[in-house]
Amino acid sequence: MNSPSSNTPLDQGLTPSAEGNEGALPLAAQRQAAILKRVQARGGVRVRELARELGVSDMTVRRDLEALAMSGLVEKVHGGATAIRSLATHEPGFQAKSTQNELEKDAIARRAAGFVSPGSAIAISAGTTTWHLAQHLVTVPDLTVVTNSIPVADVFYRRDAALHQTVIVTGGVRTPSDALVGPFAVAAIRSQNIDQLFLGVHGMSVNNGFTTPNFMEAGVDRALVDAARSLIVLADHTKWDTIGLSTIAQLSEADMLISDDGLEPVARALIQAEVGELIVVATGAEAGSTTSSSTSPGGEGSNGD
Repeated sequence: MNSPSSNTPLDQGLTPSAEGNEGALPLAAQRQAAILKRVQARGGVRVRELARELGVSDMTVRRDLEALAMSGLVEKVHGGATAIRSLATHEPGFQAKSTQNELEKDAIARRAAGFVSPGSAIAISAGTTTWHLAQHLVTVPDLTVVTNSIPVADVFYRRDAALHQTVIVTGGVRTPSDALVGPFAVAAIRSQNIDQLFLGVHGMSVNNGFTTPNFMEAGVDRALVDAARSLIVLADHTKWDTIGLSTIAQLSEADMLISDDGLEPVARALIQAEVGELIVVATGAEAGSTTSSSTSPGGEGSNGD
């Protein structure tokens, strides 16, 4: 890792105070954003360099790097951190992903739950957004849920059995994201006839469709797509133009995509041209828990719960 060419701060507005008072320095989130920007630009950073440039202690920098590493954004190395080697194949653990974009994920999940009817048979893929969805479905009676997600299954198993919910876990080999994959999972899914699939994804783009960094998980997800009569994709705005190793399905295969209002207008237009329906949920302070905007390829918008 190369040393910085100057002693300028990592980003404008992050200059340490003359007195060296850490209380007057940027908040942790601001420091971490600046650190991440430098890691992505240079490929790596050193603790001592960051401490000097930000005017904070080595321990403060180490805590920031630990937080970024737990979120799957950098890789910790001795004396510093480096950029993730490949977004296409990098697969953060479930715990790391569950701390990212929680507000957006829960708003998307709440909206998706409104499309589930009592007595229906649904599939829920692995993922943290789909895990949020499961938490909104535990009160739906007579629901049959097929899932390859250990955390999703656990949400339902912890609830009262009086609702007569049935959970079918596919079995298979466990991945870092707590998904069950492999031929046993695929075989179990192929015997099912499912009303709706709620699919979580690692990334999405016009050319590559919906993707995942794990090629075995892609195989299981494709089996879920084939088994379901309706495909509903749950993906927050950060998934746009992120491309994983394996494609699960093309955008045009989705009957519905639910995202959040962080999705840029250009991305919305591109998605609307492909998917059956795009629903964008509001996540601002005045949004309310279930308000969203829904836009079809025809360009007509509507508001609803």
